[in-house]
Amino acid sequence: MMKRHNSAALPPSTGGEMHEETTGKADKSYKRPSRCSRLCSFLIIAAAFSMLACHCYDYAHGGVARVEHGPASSRRRGGSPFSDPAVPPRRDTGDRKVSADNEARELAAADARRRRELCTGQYIYVQELPSRFNTDMVWDCEDLSPSKGMCKYTANGGFGPRLRGGDGGVLQETGWYDSDELALDVIFHDRIKRYECLTNDSSLASAVYVPFYAGLDVARHLWGHNVSTRDAMALEMVDLVTARPEWRALGGRDHFFVAGRTTWDFRRQGDVDTEWGNKLFRLPAVRNMTAIVVEASPWDRNDAAIPYPTAFHPATDEATFFWQDRVRGLERQWLFSFAGAHAEDSKSIASNLVEQCRASAACSLMECTKGPSNQCDSPASVMKLFQSSTFCLQPRGDRYTRRLAFDAVLAGCIPVFFHPGTAYVQYTWHLPKNHTDYSVYISEEDVRRNVSVEERLRRIPPEAVERMRGAVVGLIPAVTYSDTSTKLESTVNDAFDLALWGVIRKVAKMRKRIAEGRAEDEKPEMYSWKYPLLGEGQKAEDPHEWDPLFAFN
Repeated sequence: MMKRHNSAALPPSTGGEMHEETTGKADKSYKRPSRCSRLCSFLIIAAAFSMLACHCYDYAHGGVARVEHGPASSRRRGGSPFSDPAVPPRRDTGDRKVSADNEARELAAADARRRRELCTGQYIYVQELPSRFNTDMVWDCEDLSPSKGMCKYTANGGFGPRLRGGDGGVLQETGWYDSDELALDVIFHDRIKRYECLTNDSSLASAVYVPFYAGLDVARHLWGHNVSTRDAMALEMVDLVTARPEWRALGGRDHFFVAGRTTWDFRRQGDVDTEWGNKLFRLPAVRNMTAIVVEASPWDRNDAAIPYPTAFHPATDEATFFWQDRVRGLERQWLFSFAGAHAEDSKSIASNLVEQCRASAACSLMECTKGPSNQCDSPASVMKLFQSSTFCLQPRGDRYTRRLAFDAVLAGCIPVFFHPGTAYVQYTWHLPKNHTDYSVYISEEDVRRNVSVEERLRRIPPEAVERMRGAVVGLIPAVTYSDTSTKLESTVNDAFDLALWGVIRKVAKMRKRIAEGRAEDEKPEMYSWKYPLLGEGQKAEDPHEWDPLFAFN
C-alpha cells in the first residue's frame, strides 16, 4: 500500500525555538545596569532613530531586513516574519521566495518519485460515466428492491447502518455495520475513490475501472419488467464506453466493473420476458471486460468472484488485529453448527444437515426463516453462533455460494464445504489454493448416503484442527472490506486490495500474451474452473475428482 503523509510527517518548524531563544537574549540585556555617559547615550539614541528610519523605509517598500541568529535561523520554515515580534523584518523577500519555491518544487518532485516507485504497475484509471449509471441509483434507492428497503443499506459508502457493540460481547464497539450482501457495487466504488494510485492518464493505467452499478441496475428490473427494460442501461453503458479512446487501446480487455450479485443475474440467453435477468455478460463487448461478482460462472472467463461483504469493516489495522486475537482465543462449546433451513430443492442437502444437527448433542442449529425476524440476517446472532462453534457447515442452496461462509471465517470457525463451487473454484484471489489448509470437504454424495458429519469431524486430529483454525483467523483481513475513510496508512491487504491486484495481474498476463504474439485466449472456457487450481505440469484435460460436478452442458 502507498504510504500517505500528513503535516505531521514533515520536518518540524523551529520558529518557536527561535522565538524562545531571541526573547531570552533580550530579557538579559534589559537587566544590565547602564554606565554610559551622555555622549554614549546620545549616540545610542541617534543609532536608534537611524535604525527606525531604515525600518520604516523597508516596511513601506515591502523590504525585509536580514537578522542572523546562528544555525537556528537557517531552519526556520514558512510564515510571515511580522508574525513573530522577536524577528525584525528582513530585506531578502525575493531571495527567500525563490528559496521557498525551490524547496516546494523539490518536495513535490520527491513525492512524485515516491509515488512512481509505489504505483508503477498499479495505476488505475476511472472511466467517466454520467451519474445515472451509478450514484443516481443510490439516490433513488426506493426502486432497488420491491420487497426490501434498500435505502439504509446504501448509507455509509454501502456499509449500511452502524451497529453498536454490547451484544453480549459478540461484536466490537466499532467497525460493525448492518451490511447487505449485495451492496458491493457501492462499496467498491466508494473505496476506489480513495485508492492511492489513481491516474488521469489512461496510458499509464494497468487497468480501467468502469463505475457502472450493474448489480443495482439489474436488481430494480428483475421483477415485473420486460427484457428491453432490463437490458436498456447495459446497452447504453456499452455504447458509451466503447466510444471512448481508452477502449480502443486494447478493445476493452483492460476494463473492469463490479456487478455485486451472482453471475446468473446477467446471463439471460434468450429474449423471452419470462427468462431471468439481463444479458449484460453475454454482450460481445462485455465479454472482453472483467466483471467482478460475488459468484462467478465455472465455465466462463470474463467474470471473477470476490467475497460477499460481511458486517465487519474495521477502520484501523489495530481493530483487525484485535478481532483476530479475540476469536483466536475463544472457547468453543459446540463441535459444529449450522445456520440454514430445509431446502425446497430436492437436490440440496440442506434438509439432511438440519436433521443431522438436530439429532446431535454436539451441534447448534439456527433455522433461517423468511421475513424481518430471520435470525440469519442478524450479524450479532450469526456471530454468536459461529463464535461458539469449531466447525460451521456451509452447503450450497439455490446458488453455489453463501455469505455465511465468510461470516464463519470472520468468527474463526472452520468452514465445512460440500461442493467445490461454494468456495474452492470461486474465490481464487482471496483463498488458498490448497483448500485443506483452512476447511473441511465432505461431498454431497456422502451426505446423501447418510454419512455422519459428526463422525467425520471427530476423526480430525486436534493438532490439525488448531492448524486450520489458525489459517482461518489469518484469512480474516482477506475477506474483510475495511473502512478507509479515516485511515492514513495500512499494512493490511483486505478484500478490496486483493481484488484490485487480481484484476491487474489478469490484465498484465493478457498484455504479455499479446506482446509475445500468442493467441489471445488459448484455454477452452469449459475448463475455466480448473485453471487456477492447476499445479506445476498439470493440464486442464487431466482427470479430476470434481469433473462430474462441473460437467459442461
